[in-house]
Amino acid sequence: MLNLVVIGYGGMGGYHVSRLRNNPFIKVCGTYDIDPERQKAAEKAGLKAYPSAEAVFSDKTVDAVLIATPNDVHPGYVISAAEAGKNIICEKPAADSVKEFDGMCAAADKAGVVFAVHQNRRWDSDYLMVKDIISSGVLGRLQRIESSVMGANSIPGGWRKLRQHGGGMVLDWGVHLIDQLCGIMNEPIEDMYTSLSFAQGYEVDDGFTLEMRTRTASYNCRVDTNAFISLPRWMIYGEDGTAVIRDWECNGQIITAVYGSKEEIEGIRAGNGFTKTMAYRPHSSVKEHSLPERKENPDEFYRNFAAACAGKEECVIKHGEVRKVLTIMENCLKGGYIRVDGI
Repeated sequence: MLNLVVIGYGGMGGYHVSRLRNNPFIKVCGTYDIDPERQKAAEKAGLKAYPSAEAVFSDKTVDAVLIATPNDVHPGYVISAAEAGKNIICEKPAADSVKEFDGMCAAADKAGVVFAVHQNRRWDSDYLMVKDIISSGVLGRLQRIESSVMGANSIPGGWRKLRQHGGGMVLDWGVHLIDQLCGIMNEPIEDMYTSLSFAQGYEVDDGFTLEMRTRTASYNCRVDTNAFISLPRWMIYGEDGTAVIRDWECNGQIITAVYGSKEEIEGIRAGNGFTKTMAYRPHSSVKEHSLPERKENPDEFYRNFAAACAGKEECVIKHGEVRKVLTIMENCLKGGYIRVDGI
């Protein structure tokens, strides 16, 4: 059982504490936060509130720390924790730049500690379902994927609206969606195009669209914080069919082609005109499938981290994968078209 202290007892820190309350691999033995009110909240919840980060790092009973602070202070905490010999979970994005992340990895490697970035959405049911659909081959050759996350509540929280603290939607939600898409790609990215939204007047992006193209397919994601009607969570287009996952509850369907149908395509009225190109396919030429069943294991990240700390497994989330996502995000924040030549 790992004794772990959460540094940053805000929204994400509190989430981790609640998830780890009955975890068989990791025990939360305390927290630290710069806000006195959050320190009181920790004590009220029955947790030890450490007076400083230094007190956490000097406590020999602490095996690991989980850093859930604003993004800009991740590097300092990670490096200090590594130098103190503590294993580390860090919220994502781990750093605001590839250069910072490289320094964090170097510190962890030098100290011989485990340093894992919390890319928890690799275990989301909808994402695992997408991977199953693609690997099954039911859609034929993959052509395009669209991943969308949309809400109508603007950017939550104060620091997420500030550039100096690593705010903005590319860093907040992009880090998830890009990581998921990278887990599906089997070819290098050749070029990418990003459109950033500043419609709500913040100094950071309140949403964005990103298209990444490989030699054979395109991988697109969209984040919008002012959309009162949402697009589907996922659209997957293949040469032989299309799949949709509409929401977090994984409602959706798969439609594939039935070749050899002799039924004639009938045109339809389209606005003030007529079309066969955009008409519905004849019923005999398509087949509907249910989405595959998928049961996620939401605690797998914690189990793997504890096993890595015990020297029994490697971390599932590799530093090279995190570095690739950070590289893409750095390019995203420049906006516009970029030839990346094989990320």
